[in-house]
Amino acid sequence: MSKELKKVSKPKGLITPEEAKILDKAYNPRYDLLSNSVLKRKDNRSTWYALEEIETFLAYAKQQASDLGYSLDGIRIYEGAYPEVKGVAGYTTMFMIPTGTSKKIKKSILKSTSSESEDIPEGDGLNMGQGGNPPEANYPQ
Repeated sequence: MSKELKKVSKPKGLITPEEAKILDKAYNPRYDLLSNSVLKRKDNRSTWYALEEIETFLAYAKQQASDLGYSLDGIRIYEGAYPEVKGVAGYTTMFMIPTGTSKKIKKSILKSTSSESEDIPEGDGLNMGQGGNPPEANYPQ
């Protein structure tokens, strides 16, 4: 007997493969500038994470946010770069940081009453995804 998958609704922000290609192509001038002028070699264009890593990270981030007095409401993805080693700049990377709202009541005239997501300052981030193969590969690989 096969196990039926529960139907899920589409998340907000989905893009088609055609839209992804447009975004990828629009990034080319930035990539070329960084690779040719700054790094003098081809940089990384993508980062891959195993599904299990992401699921484990989300569960961990949810628990850690709660322990730190926050309600996890999302993940912010930052671009970064590995430090220079022996005069050679490291590849670009992407890392994820948990975001949320404090469970503590914040009373301040300066703060708005609307709920705004912020990085959780003490929250651990996720990095160490795998770069593209090859690193300079465009979408779709």
